[in-house]
Amino acid sequence: MKPFSSEVESKHILEVNWADRWQVYQRLQELEIPCWCESNQPLTVEISSPIAAIQLWSLMRQFTHNRQDLIWSLEKCWQSRYR
Repeated sequence: MKPFSSEVESKHILEVNWADRWQVYQRLQELEIPCWCESNQPLTVEISSPIAAIQLWSLMRQFTHNRQDLIWSLEKCWQSRYR
């Protein structure tokens, strides 16, 4: 039987607006999440842990949700925290 591990290794191609691709790439680099992007190719990201997956999810929300939806989500989190 294979022992349980929280380590996950998978590569994902991200569908990112070409105008936002460089910003997403830069932020992934800052988070030390392996990624690469060749000319005229989509951004590819390697996810190797649950934390990296959550960081990627959070980053992508910033680029796929409108500002008002993000504000609403934050307000809802803060409201539930102090109830």
